[in-house]
Amino acid sequence: MEKENLWLTYEAEQLEGLEKVCKDYRDFLDAGKTERECVSEIIRQAEARGYRNLYAAERLVPGDKVYVSWMEKSIALFHIGTDNLEDGMNILGAHIDSPRLDLKQNPLYEESGLAYFDTHYYGGIKKYQWVTVPLAIHGVIVRKDGTKEVVSIGEKDTDPIFAVTDLLVHLSSKQLEKKASVVVEGENLDILIGSRPLKGEEKDAAAAQIVKLLEEIYHIEKEDLMSAELEVVPAGKARECGLDRSMIMAYGQDDRICAYTSLAAMLDTETVTRTACCILVDKEEIGSVGATGMKSRFFENAVAELYDKVGGYTELKLRRTLAHSTMISSDVSAAYDPNYADVYDKKSSCFFGKGPVFNKHTGSRGKGGSNDANAEYIAKLRKVFGDNKVGFQMAELGRIDAGGGGTIAFILAEYGMEVIDGGVAILCMHAPWEIASKADVYEAYRGYRAFLKDMK
Repeated sequence: MEKENLWLTYEAEQLEGLEKVCKDYRDFLDAGKTERECVSEIIRQAEARGYRNLYAAERLVPGDKVYVSWMEKSIALFHIGTDNLEDGMNILGAHIDSPRLDLKQNPLYEESGLAYFDTHYYGGIKKYQWVTVPLAIHGVIVRKDGTKEVVSIGEKDTDPIFAVTDLLVHLSSKQLEKKASVVVEGENLDILIGSRPLKGEEKDAAAAQIVKLLEEIYHIEKEDLMSAELEVVPAGKARECGLDRSMIMAYGQDDRICAYTSLAAMLDTETVTRTACCILVDKEEIGSVGATGMKSRFFENAVAELYDKVGGYTELKLRRTLAHSTMISSDVSAAYDPNYADVYDKKSSCFFGKGPVFNKHTGSRGKGGSNDANAEYIAKLRKVFGDNKVGFQMAELGRIDAGGGGTIAFILAEYGMEVIDGGVAILCMHAPWEIASKADVYEAYRGYRAFLKDMK
């Protein structure tokens, strides 16, 4: 039987709670357009709710709340429960990186009087979607002496914005014959940053003007861009979408929609029996690699440090803790889009307004590269969500052989813990602007709280 749309079930008090959660979520998106900005905002919110740095604690007891960040790009939060840590934790895991354009390490150049920043796209994108979109630059520039400049240009009404140019339709007859995958080439995703020449310069005068502005505004030299991490993202705030204001349209909802609802659930859960954990990591969009990705030892090391503060650490106890844990790998799923019905199996799709989505498996072409959750674990989750009257749906990521995707689920499953993918359905995944249902954001928050509190 088809599930009722959640909007039809909410009473006035629930609708008020929904709007508050979604307003806070939009604020979070605006504050965190990069993984560094996300971690900074998460720490701010966590400390305001009584969390402290793990390394500042001498000993931890039930009820204590701590966090540990790594390279300002990944973070784990822990709420110590009354149960023995060796019996496992309830873990919510999401990623806070999103598809974007990254500046190359020698980015500034000039061509025919126009100054550009050279870019390399990050993650899976449809390159043609990034042309003629208002863009902003966020990130950090680090000088040789270690001092750091934080950069955010393009978000204020008084800021300039940037753009990737496109070929005018009047001259694009050959371009329009190309496949969509190459109609805009990756090397052509350079952003236009200036056209005003600097007086007295005979060569590359527009680029020289940019160097002068960088020195005046940020007190940096051109060479300092070699030790910079500058990300190009869509400029503008998260907005309510639809005449009925039932949706949210914003950049980076994959996967900050699950990161925020996981964080909010963690911060709002007052008491736990099993130790609760929320881990929010970098680099998922490029395979979870690197020192700040889920494949690093960051999380395992953080749990070892936690055990040391709780007392009684041994390597065997650490392994037991990880193996006995349960996890929701909180990542987005593809909401059914009737405009592209041919790539969905409607019977196994997820829909707006029906609650968070559990994907027993992700992967592609025969479940390749996926974590395939156990039936026993799914049954436990059904009971937790049912007992707490949380709406949810089960789905697969599109029609078989139409494509596919992966998450961090399989990486945590390697410890032997029970893991399932469970997140929010969105439209336009990986586009510069993605769309989600407010009802699903709220219900995910409710579901994650129930999981942290009641999962045994």
